[in-house]
Amino acid sequence: MASVVTKSPETETRGELASLLEANTDRLLTCVHCGLCLPACPTYRQLGNENDSPRGRIYLMRGVVEEKVGIGKSFTTHIDLCLGCRGCETVCPSGVPYGHLLEAARAEVSKHKLATGNISERLQRFILNRIFTRPKLLRLLLSFVRVFRDSALAPFLFRLDFLSFRLRFPLALLLASRPRIAGSKRKTASSSIKERTKVALLKGCVMDGLFRETNQATERVLFHNRCRVIEVYGLGCCGALHSHAGQLDTARILARRNIEAFLQDNPEFIIVNTAGCGAAMKEYGTLLADDPLFADRAREFSAKVRDVSEFLFETGVEPPTKRIERKVTYDAPCHLIHAQRINQAPTELLRTIPGLSLVPLRGSESCCGGAGIYNLQHPDLSTDILYEKIENINETKADTVASSNPGCIMQIGAGALLNGLSVDVVHIVELLDAAYDQ
Repeated sequence: MASVVTKSPETETRGELASLLEANTDRLLTCVHCGLCLPACPTYRQLGNENDSPRGRIYLMRGVVEEKVGIGKSFTTHIDLCLGCRGCETVCPSGVPYGHLLEAARAEVSKHKLATGNISERLQRFILNRIFTRPKLLRLLLSFVRVFRDSALAPFLFRLDFLSFRLRFPLALLLASRPRIAGSKRKTASSSIKERTKVALLKGCVMDGLFRETNQATERVLFHNRCRVIEVYGLGCCGALHSHAGQLDTARILARRNIEAFLQDNPEFIIVNTAGCGAAMKEYGTLLADDPLFADRAREFSAKVRDVSEFLFETGVEPPTKRIERKVTYDAPCHLIHAQRINQAPTELLRTIPGLSLVPLRGSESCCGGAGIYNLQHPDLSTDILYEKIENINETKADTVASSNPGCIMQIGAGALLNGLSVDVVHIVELLDAAYDQ
């Protein structure tokens, strides 16, 4: 991952956005206006508006900092409509750290909305800062959601034709989180192998609440690959949603909590099976760069973080032996391919599974429109972006779509349900787990 210049103590009080723009002036000035970011931007492709492109949004950010543009409806709309997929970073020859600039801009937007009494902003802050910061409360709420999902009521309501799209779509997202592959019955009891790598696994919020079977599959796959997964207590949300929403102070609080929890048992690696969480945790060093108590520990922590596919690819995956007769296409989560720059590992792992036929997906590197809670905030634009992805998946004639992020799995799965596409959308590690099952 490209390094990011962070704000200096002298500019710390000037605001997140002003500080980042000033610290990255050299990179911004080297922008050659090549336009490579335009076709890589899903919102620009859909809307055709320069203000809804990465370089257009950066112009607006500079205008705000230089007091040439006010933080009004136009600015907030264009910033809000960004998916934060960071596809522009992959193609940018100047290395502009767009993702961090966007988060800083959203911090300014969030303050403006709060000051003007915006109801949706207050609701979002309440959910992020009063629910997602309380692990026990969040687990309780997600347990109720899980019971509803697994009941007969959720699919019944989804099938009601008179329900509006805005009601059916959240139901489709929820139903898409149901397990699609039967879990293994193998246990991960202690082994006689003493040389096992000591790792810790982030169980996450949504992953633990709605994708618990995927977490269990991850533990089994790691065990099969010479790892000892230790239990870590005191974990909370990684803070990714908070950073994306401009709630950077809360994101820092959550980062400190997780650093203390993970590092107290000193694992060799910290494994993550959620692309968005992995990207956020790898950037704790940047997020806490100006924290005198946590800066060094944050860098130490981030250096240990590995996506599960990245880890297995680096250490050498144990070849699976059971045949999985599926035609699979892989969709790359944005925060895996663009933020973490992990491209090869997932497909190479899939190729190790006997019987599995891997077919390429056109536009696999492009966002599916999920983007955290973007699909709930901007359902119309999110759906337009999703339909492009569904059309590409349909072209492959695959029976299975593999991904590495719960939000992507739910978004693509919802699109498949709403369009009558017969395809399973699963996590890569679930396919590996099934191939190890004896």
